[in-house]
Amino acid sequence: MVRYLSAVKSPEEIQEGYYSIAAVTILSAGLASVALFLLAEPIATALFDSQTTVTRILAVVVFLECMNLLQFNYFRTFQQIKRYSSLLFLKTCLQLVLVGALVLAGYGIFGAVMGLFITNLVLFLFMGFFIVHGIGVSIPKFRHLREYLSFGLPTVPGNLSSWVVNSSDRYMIALFLGAASVGYYTPGYTLGNVVNMFVAPLSFMLPAVLSKYYDENNLQGVQTILHYSLKYFLMLAVPSFIGLSILSKPILTILSTPEIASNGYLITPFTALSALFFGMYAIIFQILILEKNTRITATIWIIAAVINFGLNLVVIPYLGIIGAAITTLISFVFALGVVIYYIQTKPQITLSYSISFRAIFPIIFASIWTIPVLLIIQPVGIVSIMLSVALCAIIYFALLYALKGITKEEIYFFRSFITR
Repeated sequence: MVRYLSAVKSPEEIQEGYYSIAAVTILSAGLASVALFLLAEPIATALFDSQTTVTRILAVVVFLECMNLLQFNYFRTFQQIKRYSSLLFLKTCLQLVLVGALVLAGYGIFGAVMGLFITNLVLFLFMGFFIVHGIGVSIPKFRHLREYLSFGLPTVPGNLSSWVVNSSDRYMIALFLGAASVGYYTPGYTLGNVVNMFVAPLSFMLPAVLSKYYDENNLQGVQTILHYSLKYFLMLAVPSFIGLSILSKPILTILSTPEIASNGYLITPFTALSALFFGMYAIIFQILILEKNTRITATIWIIAAVINFGLNLVVIPYLGIIGAAITTLISFVFALGVVIYYIQTKPQITLSYSISFRAIFPIIFASIWTIPVLLIIQPVGIVSIMLSVALCAIIYFALLYALKGITKEEIYFFRSFITR
């Protein structure tokens, strides 16, 4: 929906596209929910202490969650971000209040799933009202369904493979080293993944914005947005990678225990670097989305998952949790390298992308100068860490501005982009 409908202006085409996608979602989500409903007894026996009613309610929740995700993406597609954010905030508040109240009232897991059900039903009705009010109701003719499925189906194995790369290491560590090692590994892994928060808003907004520009044949606009997006991601991610790597141990000591910090702090640099490479991938691979070439992204992640899983089998027994972090980094480097190579060497790709060393040199140079500051101060405790981070941020941005790593024109451009 985000890729195909972002630039569509005809109400009839919007109706055709939305209701075609909605019909497929209703069918696939309905089949999954029916299967879950029919298998309620064995699932309840295995997971919910034989509470069959709970499983049957969850079967309806699954359907509503799928439909709500579809409707959320409608607002994302047409860049109705305020409405999207308001509805997402409403969902969070309703879920917290209803689930919490029903559980505390003594209804247990039944109350929890009822809270989920009521929340999703309210969101479904709210969003359905806004969408129908905006585009009306239409019976789809499925004129573009084959094209939609050709684009969408390859993302399924790609997403599953991406999950393997991101999550299988924990299972492999538990298998080879035991649950305690997972406890050492996970906090450092999670801390390093903080770098991903800088690419999250870009990953959310770029598909809709770039698709609109691309379908309007504004390739220069696409190149400009991609360039600034990657530059600003690196501007935040590179110093964060350095800071998290150096401050990993004192931060983990605050957030967990000295034992976990001592055993897991070396995981953070590898994870933060992996997140940096993934963020670059998430921006650059938008070109393949624009070109509607999701098959190559699925292939990349399937191979990356095989590499990750195979290396974990070999490396973890010898290098322990550090080995798992290294294999994750290798997988992300592979994904980024292949997507860049593919984009630059395939003649059928109408867009290319590269960032000059001149653009990233000030970022790297300014980031490096924060290292001696942190090593000299060696902050311990939350106040000391926060003050050190603030001091490093001042030094970093002052150097970046002095080296002309960022200009006023670029600041104005990015501000206009994020406030649309």
